[in-house]
Parts: sequence; structure tokens; C-alpha cells
Amino acid sequence: MAGTILVTGSTGTIGGEVARQLIAAGVRPRLLVRDPAKAREFEGKADIVKGDLGDAASLERAMRGVEKLFLVGSGVDGQALEAKAVDAAKKAGVKHVVKLSLLGAQDEAITFARWHRPVEKQLEASGMAWTFLRPVNFMSNMLNNIGSIKGQGAFYEPTGDGKTSVIDPADVGAVGVKALTEPGHEGKAYTLTGPEALSSAEQAAVLTKALGREVKFVDVPPEAAKQAMAGTGMPAAYVDALVDLLAAMKAGRTATVTDTVQKVTGRKPGTFADWARRHAAAFK
Repeated sequence: MAGTILVTGSTGTIGGEVARQLIAAGVRPRLLVRDPAKAREFEGKADIVKGDLGDAASLERAMRGVEKLFLVGSGVDGQALEAKAVDAAKKAGVKHVVKLSLLGAQDEAITFARWHRPVEKQLEASGMAWTFLRPVNFMSNMLNNIGSIKGQGAFYEPTGDGKTSVIDPADVGAVGVKALTEPGHEGKAYTLTGPEALSSAEQAAVLTKALGREVKFVDVPPEAAKQAMAGTGMPAAYVDALVDLLAAMKAGRTATVTDTVQKVTGRKPGTFADWARRHAAAFK
């Protein structure tokens, strides 16, 4: 019988997909969560440990008896927190870490890549088995534009005609679950994409069809996007990292399309049209 699987970030987008899909596969995972109230959907189906990556005592408690770890970090402090989790995992005798990373992390060409790659290197040198999941932009990030799409029938980004291979979070989760539950994924870095690269205007056209009303994409200057994000109270370092990613998207550096999802899971990744139809109600 396989040992315990610990999932971090289970109240977030990708960690939540991994947790739900593990449960659907008959696995009872352990979840490290800051706020158990946000993890109510998992009550009775998972073992919930209160704590976070910055709390050494809760990390030690959560890692006890764990064989495999799904590691998600986020925000400006993500790199430092993930590094602590890797140290704790090694100390606890964890055998395999599946880390959520980023498309092109190995090249360290953009800020987010420079945040992820040091943790990848730490894992490579740790003696533990590792698997890296490297998606780019999640389809679900469109939900950040709900307000402007509902109110103005438009969303605003400094991405021009640049195309991005947006991916359904469910597909990232499915690859993560395969890596956590089947052998053969150790030492692999998976570049994960949807089935096609789309510009923001093409995504707007897909949303128009799914919602039955016009949705426009408005290209804006990077400085305007930066000011809008800063106005939400987002930390300056994170705003700069996002602007850097958006510039890479505009330049077409995120248009890579791979067949990795299909190779690992045995099924084709979902399209943005599939995702938009499933989430249409959120925009109405």
C-alpha cells in the first residue's frame, strides 16, 4: 500500500484540483491548510492539518509518515517557503516531491522563472525523487476579469497579438495525480499546455460565443496594467513579476504547445472553449 500523499495549496486552483482528483481516484490525501474552514469540501475525505509552509512545527507535523508531496508555493515569499518545505520533506524521509513550477523555468528568462528555478535546483540536489510541472497561463485566470466582463463586456491586458498556450487547471491536476500515484515520472520536467495557443483577442471571441454576448479584448500599455494591479494592493514585487510575464506573452514566448498532457494522462487536454462553456455562468 502506498504511503501518505501530502498536498499543499489545496484551497487554491491547482492544489485543489490535485486533492479532488486524488480523492476521486480512491486516495485519501493529507492536506496542509492555513484555514480549515476553506477546506470544508474535503472534510471526511482527506486528513486536514492546520498550518502553512512558514510554520516549522506545522510542517513537521504534516510531513510525518508522508511518502509523496505535492508542492505549491505562491506570492513573493513562495520561493523561501517552498525551500523550507523541501528541507522539511527531506528531514521527514519523503521519497518523491511533485512541484508546481512554470513554463521555461529552466531558462530563468522571466521573474517567475527565477523564483521557481532555485527550488527546482534544490530538489535536484536533495536526493529525493522529483517531478516538475511547468504550465504557463491557466484558463481560470480569466476569472480575474469577471468584474470588467460583466460590467463593460471587455477585459484589459498588455498582451497585444501574443499567443499563450492556456491550460485547464484540471489537466495540470491530472498530470500531478499521475505523477503522485504511478511510477515512471521521477526525474521528469513536464511542459504542460492546452491544445492550442490563443491570443487574448481569440480568447475574447471564444468567450463571446460561450456567453452569447460580445466580449472584447482591449490591449493596454504595460504601465496602465501595472497601475491597475498596484491599485488592488498587490505587492510591488508581484506586480513587476506579472508585468514581466505579460511582456513575455506579448512577445509570443508563451506560445509553446506540447502533447505532454495526452502522453501522461492518455487523454487530450481540454480546450478554452470547453472551459468557457463550463464557467459561462460565472461571467453572467
